[in-house]
Amino acid sequence: MTTPPATRQAAPPEVLARCRDLVRPALAQAVRRLHPWHAEMAAFSLGWAAADGSPAPGSQGKGIRQTLTLLSAEAAGAPAQDAVVGAVAVELIHVFSLLHDDIMDGDETRRQRATVWKAYGTGPAILAGDALFALAVQTLADSPGRHSAAAVRHLAGTLTDLVRGQADDLLFESRPWHGPEAVQPHEYRWMAEHKTGALLGCAAGLGGVFAGAPATTVDALARAGRHLGVAFQVVDDLLGIWGDPAVTGKPVHSDLRRLKKTYPVLSALATDRPAARRLALLLGTGNPLDDTEARRAADLVEEAGGRSAALAEAHQQLACARRSLETVPLAPAALGEILALLPFLIDRTG
Repeated sequence: MTTPPATRQAAPPEVLARCRDLVRPALAQAVRRLHPWHAEMAAFSLGWAAADGSPAPGSQGKGIRQTLTLLSAEAAGAPAQDAVVGAVAVELIHVFSLLHDDIMDGDETRRQRATVWKAYGTGPAILAGDALFALAVQTLADSPGRHSAAAVRHLAGTLTDLVRGQADDLLFESRPWHGPEAVQPHEYRWMAEHKTGALLGCAAGLGGVFAGAPATTVDALARAGRHLGVAFQVVDDLLGIWGDPAVTGKPVHSDLRRLKKTYPVLSALATDRPAARRLALLLGTGNPLDDTEARRAADLVEEAGGRSAALAEAHQQLACARRSLETVPLAPAALGEILALLPFLIDRTG
C-alpha cells in the first residue's frame, strides 16, 4: 500500500498573507462604520491610505494578532471563517492601542511613516483611538451566534490587563535606574505580559471562543498567546537598540536615546558586572543620550549581558507557549502552523 505524500505546510509568510486576505474585507467593512474622519485615520494607521485619504499601499503590518485568532479557531476544530469577527475586533483594539501608545511615548514615526497624532494632531488621534475601541466592542456584541457574550467578556478582561500594563510602563519612567526602587526584570515581564501579551492572548483565546472550544482549550490558547506577547515585546526591545533603521523605521539606538527602560537594559543593570555600574552612571544623568553616549550605552548593555539575557528570555517564553499548546488536543495542521509561526515572529528584524 502506497503512503500518500505529506501535505506541505505553508510557510509563515504565506499563513500571514492568507489570514490577512481573509480578514481584510470584514475589517474594511467595520472601519466604514466609523465617522468618516475616524475612518480616514484608521485607514492611514492600517497602511491602506495616505494622510490625505488617497490610496497608499505601504506597509500594512504582519497581521500577527488576526492570524493567531484564525489559526486558533482552526486548531480548535472550526473553519477560520467562523472567527473572522474576533480577528476584526482584535485588530481594531490593536490599532487603538498603537494610536494612544504613540502619543504617550512621543513616537513620531511607525513603519517608516508619520504616526497618526503627528499627521492629524493629538486630539484627533485620541478620538480616533476611542472610536476604534468602541467599534471593537460593538463588533463582538453584534456578532451573530451564541458566542458573542463570551467573546465580549474575553475582550473586557483583556482591556483591563492592557491598560494596567500600560500604566506600569509609564510609571517605570519615573523610577530610578539603580537602587532599591529600580525596576527589576521580573516587574518588566509582568508589565509586558499585560501590555503586549494580553492582546496576543486575547487573539488566540477568541479563536477558541468562536470555535466553541471548551474552557480548558480557550485558556491554553490564551496562555500561549500571552507568552508569545512577552517574547514579542522583548524582541521589540532588542530591535529598539540594535535594529536596522531601514527595517524598523526608527533611528539606531532609539530606545536608549530616550532613556526607555527595556528588558535588555534592566537585565544588564541587574547584574553586578562593572559594565552595569558604568551603564547606571551613564543613564542616571536623566539627560537624553547623544550619538556617542547611545553607542556607548549599547556596548555596555551587551557587555553586562543584557542582550544575551533578552534573547534567552524570548526563547524561554516561546518554550512556555509551546508547552501551553501541548496541554490540550488541537488539530495537527493548524497547530503546526502556529508552532512554525512562533520562532518566525521572534527571529525577525522589524
